[in-house]
Amino acid sequence: MIARLCREAGVPEAALVLEERSTSTEENLRFCLPLLRAMGAGSVVIVTDGFHAPRARLAARRLGLAALGALRSDSPRVPLSANRVKAGLREVPAYLWYALRLRG
Repeated sequence: MIARLCREAGVPEAALVLEERSTSTEENLRFCLPLLRAMGAGSVVIVTDGFHAPRARLAARRLGLAALGALRSDSPRVPLSANRVKAGLREVPAYLWYALRLRG
C-alpha cells in the first residue's frame, strides 16, 4: 500500500525498494539497515499514519538512523471514531514496549 502511495506521489520506481520479510516495524528497519548502509544513508523518511509515526521514529533512532515521519496521504483526518481511538490506544503500550525493549 505504501509503495502504491509513493508511486502515486511521483516517486520513481527505481527509488523504491520493498522489504517483504518483516512482521514488525523493528524488523523492517533491521532488514533494511544493510541496504541503507550500503547506500550511505544515515537518515530515513518513514511513511505511516500519525498514530504509528512516533514508534517508528523511535525504532529507527534506536538503530542509529535519523528519522523523519511523513503521514500517509490517506491517513484519517476525521473526528474521533472507534477505530481511531483503538489505533491510538494500541500505540501507547507498543511505544512503551519499543522504548524499553530497544534500549541501546
